[in-house]
Order: sequence, then structure tokens, then C-alpha cells
Amino acid sequence: MSNTRRVYKIKKTKKKRRKRLWLLLVPLLVLGLGATTYAASLYMKAQNVFNNSYDPVEASAKRNETVDPLKDNFSILFIGIDDSDDRDLKGNSRSDALMLATFNKDQKSIKLLSIPRDSYVYVPAKGVTTKINSAHAAGGPKATMDTVEELFDIPVDYYVRMNFNAFIDVVDSLDGIEVDVPYEINELDSHDKKNAIHLEEGLQTVDGEEALAFARTRKKDSDIQRGERQQEVLKAIMTKATSPGALTKYSGVMEAVGDNMTTNLQFSQIKGFLKYITSDNGLDLESVKLEGQDLTINGTYYYQLNETSVANTKLLLQSHLNLGPKEDSNQTEAVQSQ
Repeated sequence: MSNTRRVYKIKKTKKKRRKRLWLLLVPLLVLGLGATTYAASLYMKAQNVFNNSYDPVEASAKRNETVDPLKDNFSILFIGIDDSDDRDLKGNSRSDALMLATFNKDQKSIKLLSIPRDSYVYVPAKGVTTKINSAHAAGGPKATMDTVEELFDIPVDYYVRMNFNAFIDVVDSLDGIEVDVPYEINELDSHDKKNAIHLEEGLQTVDGEEALAFARTRKKDSDIQRGERQQEVLKAIMTKATSPGALTKYSGVMEAVGDNMTTNLQFSQIKGFLKYITSDNGLDLESVKLEGQDLTINGTYYYQLNETSVANTKLLLQSHLNLGPKEDSNQTEAVQSQ
């Protein structure tokens, strides 16, 4: 099986606030809230967060013109880094989670792809084929973006990089999130203390440290399942962030993000995401999965991506960005059935 996809449609009702797209794009939680004093204060705080987190990189060589989220299709690479208080926050550590999102302005849809961190791919910054998570250690966000571009032959326009502190603090700011734990988990905490986190199997509310352990563990499954859990956590955060009473928690959420995020997105560009949230059909978010198998080379573990899965994913993303052949029904059916 090469690719499967699941489409998540989040419907709007008149009594509910507009659905927000990404925890990592916190200003979306503020825009459109009205002219109240509190909303204005949150708006200013969101603007300050992005201004302080702004860290530009060289534009993609695969673009002939500058991309504008207000008018164009575009892509964002979300980079989770393993930089807790016990690690070097200023260095370029290996990435621990990679998610690529593409946005289509006409469809008002998003495709979300989790990339296993041990994927065996060519890393341009190192000039070798190795684990994809080494790209960030070699050259930070730009090297990681270049590696993903090489893999899927699409431009990666923007990045949002966050470390574990933000993940923990955001979940705690929301007073926890609800996840379905697939099996009993005994995992490290953010300070690398062994078996500090213990979760029983089943649906439950978890705090920041527990959510991090849930998203990181892979002792009983693979990087693919790990990526699916990370997507589940993002959707759980989004659900909690749009629940009654969540507005009062946004200030703490933004403070958590602001201390732990860098991005080449400017605040003025964030408004381009509103059309994906306020669509008449609701938020159209499609999860795309890469398939592969375990690989060991000279005693080192890698995840060997399936060539057909990569090829199908490449066509899907290119089509979604209107860069390649249009996605026809036969291709879509083939991708869904594999």
C-alpha cells in the first residue's frame, strides 16, 4: 500500500466561531474576533509574536516569482525540533517531526503530509543520502526545505519551526487536549527522565508533557504511526482551541509560541489563511501518508520510502499547487486505493 488519504471536513454553524487552521499560526485564533478591547489586545500580541519570530531564508529556487499567500497556492514546512531546556536551544539540532502542508487557493483546501524523521533521502546540504532529520542539523530550516524540495520536486515556500517547549506550554495553556492512546505508554519526559510519563490505553485528556510523549513514542509501532499521532495531536489542539471558553486562553498560547518559534512568514501574510478557514464548506484538510519499510545499513536504522508512494505523493502535491499535470479521477482513485 503506497498512499492512503483521509479527508477531514470541519463544518461551521452559526453559533460557532470560525474554525481556525493551525496552532502554529496563532494569529488565526485572533483575526475576525471583533473590535473588543480584549480582541484588539490579542491581535497586537499576535503581531508582536510574529514580528519577533521572523527569520527569513532565501526564496525557493523552484519559484520564478515571489509567492503571496493572499493570491497564490503555496506550501509550508512545519519543523519540530528536539530542543528542550536540557539541550542547546541556539544550535541546529536534528528535526524530530516534519509536516508539509500545501494550500490550494481555488479549492480552499489543504493537504498535510507527515514525513518520517528517519526517511532515507538525499540531503543536498550534506551531499549524501541519509536520514532526513540530519538536514536541519546540517543547515537549519533552509537545508530542510531544500531536502523536501529535492524529494518531491515542489517549492517549499515557508517554514515554521518550533521546539518542544512550545508544544508542552501550548497544550498546558489550553488545559490539556483529548487523545486516543493506542497502547500503554512509558516514555521519557522533556528532560529525558526515563519512564517519567505513563499513559494507559484509551481516550483521555493529557497535559503538555503527556501529549509530547504520545506524539514522540514509537516503541511499539513505526514512524508512520508516529506521524499519524502527531497529526491527531494537531487536530486535538485545533478542536480545543475552538471550544467554548478557549478565547481566554489565547494569550498564554501566544506567549508559549512566541518564545519557541521562528518562521519566514510575516504577520501581514497570515491574513491569506483566512479564506481556508471561512470557506462555505468548512475547513478541508486532507492527510496524505507515505509508505515504506525498515532498512538497516551498517547497523544504523533508516526508513526506506516506497518509490511508488513517493512518486504518487509527488504528483498529488504538484497537482495541488498547480505545478504539474492536473489530478484526474483515475489518479485520485489509484492514490486512495494503494
